[in-house]
Amino acid sequence: MCAATITHNKVERTGDAMKSMWQRAGVMGTAWAASQPALAEYAYNLQTPASQVARDVFQLHNLVMLVCLGIFVVVFGAMFYSLVKHRKSAGHQAAHFHENTVVEIIWTVIPFVILVGMAYPAAKVVIDMKDTSSPDLTVKITGYQWKWGYDYLNDDISFYSTLSTPREQINGSAAKGEHYLLEVDEPMVVPVGKRVRLLITANDVIHSWWVPALGAKQDAIPGFVRDSWFKADKIGTYRGQCVELCGKDHGYMPIVVEVVSEEDYKAWVAKKKGDAQIAAADSTKVFGIADLVARGEKVYQGSCAACHQADGKGLPGVFPAISGSKIATGPIADHINIVLNGRPGTAMGAFAGQLSDADIAAVVTYQRNAWDNKMGDLAQPAEIAAARGAAAGEAAAPAAAAAPAPAAAAAAAAQ
Repeated sequence: MCAATITHNKVERTGDAMKSMWQRAGVMGTAWAASQPALAEYAYNLQTPASQVARDVFQLHNLVMLVCLGIFVVVFGAMFYSLVKHRKSAGHQAAHFHENTVVEIIWTVIPFVILVGMAYPAAKVVIDMKDTSSPDLTVKITGYQWKWGYDYLNDDISFYSTLSTPREQINGSAAKGEHYLLEVDEPMVVPVGKRVRLLITANDVIHSWWVPALGAKQDAIPGFVRDSWFKADKIGTYRGQCVELCGKDHGYMPIVVEVVSEEDYKAWVAKKKGDAQIAAADSTKVFGIADLVARGEKVYQGSCAACHQADGKGLPGVFPAISGSKIATGPIADHINIVLNGRPGTAMGAFAGQLSDADIAAVVTYQRNAWDNKMGDLAQPAEIAAARGAAAGEAAAPAAAAAPAPAAAAAAAAQ
């Protein structure tokens, strides 16, 4: 074979290899471009701000990061320059000196100036975050294991917000949804452009209410009422979480805030008040066992399954089982009492202030007729109301006994 033919074949093979390489590069480039929407979900950044405070926090974060980057470049740049340019192998000898007043002043003054430069804008943002004056709307938020309670003090509305992610997704038997562990059955709803003051506390352990896009974060501490505020300037849905480790299901305490127009907010308030009237009417109804069980299953999933599990078997050594338990298969009055008033000294809290008479009747009925508990009995809302009244009377009796009689009090006052 002549040299020209060999050269031609080499050039042809090289051309084919280059063509193949560019084709592979094109495929990889197309795949990379197509994957950008997915990669955007993993961006290392703060959420897009939806309030002025959140924007201030975002800008402060960027400023501090730039300062840190500048310090990193200067310090490590000088260090690596010294290591390379003044190494022993290059013939440099170590300098011998004890102290240098000018250098010590410089490395004291420069950090001081940097800290003051960062402290001023940071203090300005923090002071603004703590100014809860002149609110248009005040909402009391209470943290529970593991849900949030909302009380709208201006509109006389109260409700609880619990995780609504299906249990099948949590257990891995179903595909995870778009808002996995960040969805609730009852979102907090506020009007756009209104200053909302938050009064935040907790019923059991320390929680922390946080919605990054609104720039609102405050610890919820039992026995204390802390306050914060936000003013959303964009209609939309904003999600957050409890960010204080609060027990087994800490990761199942999402927060959802729906920011709506003024008209939609008024319509939502009217609907919630109508729902409250319907719930009050339910307390006087007489339900069939099928209706109570169906309603009770929903209540159980929202209020009980986190501890006692969806199958009623609990967590051995931590949360007792309901399936086959003495409570669920014993006298129904005892069952009602423990759901209403809880059990002091344990994780079993009182649901008297969290659930309506109809909901407690439904969940008691469900527990007594689900799993291995085939009791066949039921509780009616009227029985729950009577149990509430009896509990209130028992609580009032010691206080009445301790109070002095009116005549004795008057005599003591005269003396």
